[in-house]
Amino acid sequence: MEETMPSENEWLIMELFWANNSPMTSAEVIEALQQKKGISAKTVRVMINRLCQKKILDYTIDLKDSRIYHYFPAKTKTDCLKGKSEHFIKSYFAGNSVNAATALIQTLPLTDKQRQEISDILEQSTEQKNDD
Repeated sequence: MEETMPSENEWLIMELFWANNSPMTSAEVIEALQQKKGISAKTVRVMINRLCQKKILDYTIDLKDSRIYHYFPAKTKTDCLKGKSEHFIKSYFAGNSVNAATALIQTLPLTDKQRQEISDILEQSTEQKNDD
């Protein structure tokens, strides 16, 4: 199965797009990542190409200069997080989401507020399923 979700390094690029909320050129992405992470221009271009092949990024060609591409997200952060979560559950918990959730809840230190948030999410999820 071909991976269709961003890798850890590609996620850095996607975070820029999701935060920027408007198209960016490769030069703009390169500048932003070099300031933050010191990633080379060639590496950024390779990752942008991979994201386009995975259909996570898309682009338009500049009307005034056909050498300039304006990239934009083709998938939302929510869609990518869902895909990453599903892949994680399949890979490490044999597809059993209850075991995955249990392992995370038992492993992570949670505040009372966070426990209440999880409880609220479960309650909302139950209500949504009952409405369907």
